[in-house]
Amino acid sequence: MQYSRRTHSVPCHIAIGANGPQGPATNARRIVAAVARLRAILGRGVAASRLWRSPAWPPGSGPDFVNAAVTLPARMPPRAVLDRLHMLEDRAGRIRRTRWGPRVLDLDLVAVGASVRPDRDTLRRWMNLDATSQTRVAPDALILPHPRMQDRAFVLFPLAELAPRWRHPLTGRTVASMAEGVPLAGRTGLRPVFGAALVNRRLRA
Repeated sequence: MQYSRRTHSVPCHIAIGANGPQGPATNARRIVAAVARLRAILGRGVAASRLWRSPAWPPGSGPDFVNAAVTLPARMPPRAVLDRLHMLEDRAGRIRRTRWGPRVLDLDLVAVGASVRPDRDTLRRWMNLDATSQTRVAPDALILPHPRMQDRAFVLFPLAELAPRWRHPLTGRTVASMAEGVPLAGRTGLRPVFGAALVNRRLRA
């Protein structure tokens, strides 16, 4: 697909998390501020989920996260969207020292429309990566949809508020179906902490 101002926008789904040491209230403010900045640099049409709280993964790796999901219309390639997400992380002071370590701000590009990148076979390999390898290796290129999204309640439950009918281009499952299919152990401790109306009202302030 060609991206330009003359083409229709492509829905981008973004997962946001923060578990800095200052505590959940500060992390919630960081997320609300990040969503406002996304709207400023990527245009209006941003919709945000409720804020959720979830245990850090892997267990014991840091404080609880505050999580949210955002959808927005983008008229630029996925790589350009990802570059802007990394820019916001850098501005928030994120330093990448340890894989899955505490993060003052984490912005993951989960999906862009029905795009599969770089190709179906590569996506399938990353989706099927065993748990031990997941702790050691990370892709060196953009993978879409995010290869772990179907496993993560803290991504799926917020995203289900915004795009429950979005369908995974490889598995055919909707966000709502994937969320319902997360085992109970995978959603333990996940709970909403702020309503979407409050978050979006803060964005308009």
